[in-house]
Amino acid sequence: MYSIVTGGAGFIGSNLVDALVKRGDRILVIDNLSAGRLENIQKHIDSGRIQFLNADLRTQSGWEKSFAGADRVFHIAADPDVRASAGIPKPVFESNTAATINVLEAMRLNGVKTIVFTSTSTVYGEATVIPTPEDYSPMIPISIYAGSKLAAEAMIASYAYTFDMRAVVFRFANIIGQRSGHGVIWDFVHKLMNNPKELEILGDGKQSKSYFEVSACVDAVLFAVENSKDTFNFYNIGSEDWISVTELAEIVVSGMKLSDVKFRYTGGTRGWVGDVPKMQLSVDKLKALGWKPTTTSKESVRSAVKTLLDELNYF
Repeated sequence: MYSIVTGGAGFIGSNLVDALVKRGDRILVIDNLSAGRLENIQKHIDSGRIQFLNADLRTQSGWEKSFAGADRVFHIAADPDVRASAGIPKPVFESNTAATINVLEAMRLNGVKTIVFTSTSTVYGEATVIPTPEDYSPMIPISIYAGSKLAAEAMIASYAYTFDMRAVVFRFANIIGQRSGHGVIWDFVHKLMNNPKELEILGDGKQSKSYFEVSACVDAVLFAVENSKDTFNFYNIGSEDWISVTELAEIVVSGMKLSDVKFRYTGGTRGWVGDVPKMQLSVDKLKALGWKPTTTSKESVRSAVKTLLDELNYF
């Protein structure tokens, strides 16, 4: 199996590459290293298990030829920063939507028939049904990031039906764990390293969301890819519970073995423009295929905190 992984040097992408290497795939990683790090996949490059191509999917500059002969594309490459997308919208559209169209065109021109796409729970907007199922409507994104991902989903569906492709789309909860270089856990740990006596928490701390460990997420993705046979299908992935931001902060403080930390809230129900105060996904559709979530939000957070502190050589 020849698999292309765009964004394969990034957080989720590199964990997916690990899993595909174990399965024996021939792998090409395409990444411009704007968010990814070569060290995440260096051992696989050195061993000859994968090839790496430094290319920018936002421009058609010759990388398209590498799609020849591929069986499937795992399109993970994206600008993942929901908060920053409110600042300068155009680069987010270019990275998340325009680049996806370029990938689809490369697939069409080279006869690649399967795309696996990582979308996001934020496409649902402020859902009034929680846990939120895949058929929830209307889907009204409230961030530029979410809008760019929903637009990409629409283009993927149109290409799948127009050009006889197969597409599997995944809407993720908050995925956390090894090699993550952003997100609330990363923020909290670094804030506390700078000031172990006070932690600024954006919003009122009552925002409640689902968190899911990255290796469990990758297992779910590969399970669905192997068991979903439709022209176009989409699945939520996440845990079946949620925790508040304050609870998450308490886990971080405990994991860092700190005491007497004062929490300072910035106020409001949102942490930033485009933040969804409450999010939990229904995973019944994926469970119907035979999958079961293997970890809870709290377990995922505890594991991610420990992993990040190990990566930082904190102790």
